[in-house]
Amino acid sequence: MREGAPPLDAKHGAAVQAVLEAAPRPAGIDAAVSLSNGVLTLSATGGPLAEAKISRAHFFPFEGGIIDHAADQTAQRGANGLTLSLAQGGEIRAKGLNGPISGVLATDIGAWEITAKPGPALAGASGQGSLSGEAGGGKPSSTLDLAGIARSALFALIGGLILNLMPCVFPILAMKAASLAATAHQAREARRDGLLFGVGVLATFLVLAGLLLALRAGGQAIGWGFQLQSPAVIAGLSLLMLAVGLNLSGVFQIGAGLQGAGSGRLSRLSGGAGAFFTGVLAVVVAAPCTAPFMAAALGAALLMPWPAALLVFLMLGLGLALPYVAISFSPGLLRRFPRPGPWMDRLKGLLAFPMYGAALWLAWVFSRQTGADGLGLLLIAGLTAALGLWLFGLTQTERAHGRKGLIAGLAAVIVLAATLGLAVLAGRSPVVDDGPSSEGRALSAQPWSAEAVSAAQGEGRPVLVNFTADWCVTCKINERAALSSPRVAEALQQANAVYMVGDWTRRDDAITHELERRGRSGVPLYLLYPAGGGEPRILPQLLTEGVVIDSLKSAR
Repeated sequence: MREGAPPLDAKHGAAVQAVLEAAPRPAGIDAAVSLSNGVLTLSATGGPLAEAKISRAHFFPFEGGIIDHAADQTAQRGANGLTLSLAQGGEIRAKGLNGPISGVLATDIGAWEITAKPGPALAGASGQGSLSGEAGGGKPSSTLDLAGIARSALFALIGGLILNLMPCVFPILAMKAASLAATAHQAREARRDGLLFGVGVLATFLVLAGLLLALRAGGQAIGWGFQLQSPAVIAGLSLLMLAVGLNLSGVFQIGAGLQGAGSGRLSRLSGGAGAFFTGVLAVVVAAPCTAPFMAAALGAALLMPWPAALLVFLMLGLGLALPYVAISFSPGLLRRFPRPGPWMDRLKGLLAFPMYGAALWLAWVFSRQTGADGLGLLLIAGLTAALGLWLFGLTQTERAHGRKGLIAGLAAVIVLAATLGLAVLAGRSPVVDDGPSSEGRALSAQPWSAEAVSAAQGEGRPVLVNFTADWCVTCKINERAALSSPRVAEALQQANAVYMVGDWTRRDDAITHELERRGRSGVPLYLLYPAGGGEPRILPQLLTEGVVIDSLKSAR
């Protein structure tokens, strides 16, 4: 007690003093806040938050109207702090985020005054799982729940198996079919190729998962398929698919010189390396797809500690690789394949066309991201790539030995170097933002935002939200098959429903946060909000016209 201060009340003085001493005070915590589509993202690091074992957190602003106090606050922990997702209040909705926000950050280990300045999320404030308890938004605990991890791993395995049937993996099925046909009657080589394909799949899933978790730990709002939001990655994949198609068409060979070196181990390097590369490519191409069971498993994995999350991703990879590996170890099935002969060259030529189709599809996605100018650069790069690989193929023929082979080789190097330069220029094309694509949609759509959903529900109207991306093959099939019919348009009109589209083709942190809020890590995601308000119903990932119409009837 300070000198000269009045004496404490005999009955309640000690209790009052204890409350005052425990009252929240500043504690050297750095904080930042950003606003996107009605979601305030508040990140806090340092001070008592550094490396603390926090399981619950809640933010109470000093000023009214800053947040919607009735809405859930979802929270994630990081290596050096935590991140909270808050629903904006009326004051922010009317005036926007114009300055710092002050308040109390309450956790299960203490409460402190913080002032969050407008800016990007702080590094080390997320990426290590969600907080448990009601104060953390009521989300599942990120601690090691063995039953939850086992369930997510099982769902990931089933999702990986189903992933083999998804449309975006069809080009890779063509490559696997060609590989099986080549080694079907050589049991040792077939088993080797099967194992190396599986290793390629698992290694690539591990790399992608590690990169995804590392970026999220650094405060990045990303999800499954995040690499396809980059025009540079799309451009590179399109040219890679073109190169694979040209290889299957016989324009050039990989490892042709090694295969002619004799019957030693070098002669087998191409086959094993090719099987591993096919596994790598299978994962890269499968990234746009989210199979049933897979979405919930990956959504849960992103909230788990990183060892458990990596286990879930590896189980997904195991499911993707398992059918091919199982066939390569089944002599009875392999004996049913025809023996190698000229038919294999014709089969490889036929299987090149799915790769050309994949290259064209990726070029279309690239055009949606960068516009006509970027597409023009990519098409020129594709032309020079084809020329360069054809020249490289000439160096592998008997007629191109000696001086002719040297000239063809130098020309191939020059042309392929030009291709690389054009690909880099194309990948750096400015990203265009024309809003959600309406191509292939019979429904009149408006862009998704949390405010638009709230406004429509406030008018007593159901809301159908389609979270999609141009690179998501499943999304596009659903839109063509179930969301573009006159019957669905009529059902929307009868229900007086609003149709909204959240386009995730390019990076959008607000959509990423909404996916996380619904326990998903990627698209597609379909939400149907009832007319009377309340939480949405999550529709199946594989839609049918009947499912949409019946859901709209119930939403009325």
